[in-house]
Amino acid sequence: METSDLRKAGLKVTLPRIKILEILGTATPRHMSAEDIYKHLLESHEDIGLATVYRVLTQFEAAGLVTRHHFEGTTAVFELNEGQHHDHIVCLGCGRVEEFMDAGIEERQRQVAARLKYELKDHSMILYGYCSRPDCPARNVKNRN
Repeated sequence: METSDLRKAGLKVTLPRIKILEILGTATPRHMSAEDIYKHLLESHEDIGLATVYRVLTQFEAAGLVTRHHFEGTTAVFELNEGQHHDHIVCLGCGRVEEFMDAGIEERQRQVAARLKYELKDHSMILYGYCSRPDCPARNVKNRN
């Protein structure tokens, strides 16, 4: 995303908006909370407050520049809206979020909607489980429900 995207969305180009857009555009992980963005700004010695971060993210969401997600057990996280549909899988142990796109799943959802006589406009699918990363705090936990 670029500053021209801000103008197209009807937003004035300001330093906080540019900096937050840059962080979201280069973020690893791709899904960031307002607090994560604020920490990045502090590390970069930017004088942008947490309230401003929240305000800008709300403006970005209203303009369609970002998507807000509320994954189970986490605070709201944001990602740039790059226009391509994808689904998510979330680790219940470490909170890792991964994106995926599966044509077979998408087709099956269209079939179900057609069978039930629905015209799909949008959908969101989030899978929850435990990742197999060696550093995942839930990796060796027994009795995972």
